[in-house]
Amino acid sequence: YLLMELIPAEILNYAKELVQTYGYWAIFFIAFTESFINPIVPYPFIAGAHFFGLDIWLASIVAFIGNILGAIFTYFLGFKLGENWGKKILGEKLYIKGEKFFDKYGFWALLLGEPYKLVCWLGGIFQMNFLKYILGQAIGRALRIFGFSILVSFFPNFQNLL
Repeated sequence: YLLMELIPAEILNYAKELVQTYGYWAIFFIAFTESFINPIVPYPFIAGAHFFGLDIWLASIVAFIGNILGAIFTYFLGFKLGENWGKKILGEKLYIKGEKFFDKYGFWALLLGEPYKLVCWLGGIFQMNFLKYILGQAIGRALRIFGFSILVSFFPNFQNLL
């Protein structure tokens, strides 16, 4: 959440307005785009769901679906753009290091899932087995999103840390 402080206030305010206006659709959009380009994570909107007139559990489900569909989209973008694009963006040396790391720890990297965008892109660029990729994403995101929702639901003071 410290990264949220690095995001310009105008972008955060726009995201809040989106959620205020479009509710669950905005949470879906934020979660979907988090997978490939958006710097805003859905967690503050899940934690504050009641402030937006939303249910925390439905917001969690919507964010989970958005993250997984975004991860699928990003996987195929990375797969399609491939090695040359990956080397151009990362540089040859970092690309080779990343490929070795992802070959060795790919599934576990997906479970940890951070930085999420990078993990999503690398899964496609390095052409990770899609079933393994989606399973790792689903488990990792479920643990992260629903674990977060449990903390917020059962420990209301946890929200003060956000």
